[in-house]
Amino acid sequence: MQKKDRYKAFIEYFTLNLPEPETELNFSNPYELLVAVILSAQCTDKRINMVTPALFEDFPTPEHLAATHFDELFPYIRSVSYPNNKTKHLIGMAKMLVEDFKGEVPADIKELQKMPGVGRKTANVIASVIFNQPALAVDTHVYRVSKRLGLVTQNAGTPLEVEKQLVKHIPPDLVPKAHHWLILHGRYICIARKPKCEKCPLTHFCRYYEKNVAAGKDK
Repeated sequence: MQKKDRYKAFIEYFTLNLPEPETELNFSNPYELLVAVILSAQCTDKRINMVTPALFEDFPTPEHLAATHFDELFPYIRSVSYPNNKTKHLIGMAKMLVEDFKGEVPADIKELQKMPGVGRKTANVIASVIFNQPALAVDTHVYRVSKRLGLVTQNAGTPLEVEKQLVKHIPPDLVPKAHHWLILHGRYICIARKPKCEKCPLTHFCRYYEKNVAAGKDK
């Protein structure tokens, strides 16, 4: 199957079966999503959703978060991955958000990346989810699933290379949705160690299935 046909099948399936995908992180405004995404690096959304309610209650605005200090904030997020660094990042982010952006989360990806703890992936999530921009954040799920399905070449070695190939072939208005499609599929079906091919509705165009399961190599 040619790449264009794989993309066509991918888009058609999810447009029909998951037309309005959403992030699984809980948030009520751009500031809260920015905090949640920074915390979610190398950590599960489930864990982040457990710690953010108390965090958002006591630090409801960038101004509140900017005014705190390490020892006060750390206990709120001690259970997430890399809590020391993330505590510093959150305070630094909040201070810059207040001082440089008047407390408003910027829409520009380059501006977002100026803040501590905000790399390209985090910036793309904010631009996509909040501002509906054609930005596609590549996490481990997106990286893995897009390669297995054959949407990107196997020699795409970096998240940026994967991102560029995906946005090249996906219509701009669907890029924000495709981000969630790939993440959710990777989180629940196309898992890392043992993909659930027997439950997968995409095997008819999946490169991994074709080369491993259908060929009898994945036993």
